[in-house]
Amino acid sequence: MARMTEEEAYALDDFVTNNKITLGPNGSDWLSQQEMRLWGLQNMTINYLLTKAMAVNKSPVQLIDEMVGKEIAANSAAASV
Repeated sequence: MARMTEEEAYALDDFVTNNKITLGPNGSDWLSQQEMRLWGLQNMTINYLLTKAMAVNKSPVQLIDEMVGKEIAANSAAASV
């Protein structure tokens, strides 16, 4: 692999310093896939979360938070009956 010149390295440093960087396709943050694998989630679950997150413009963590909140609310409602 070719090495960067000092000029290229300074230009890249300026770009990264002065711009908001989003990772992955459409800013979907591909690192979250690796993190979700570390949590032990199945590929099917990861694919669902990432697809849904892109569709509703939310992060996978926001979706998980909403799902857990709905489950807690449903269980609380059922317990109070």
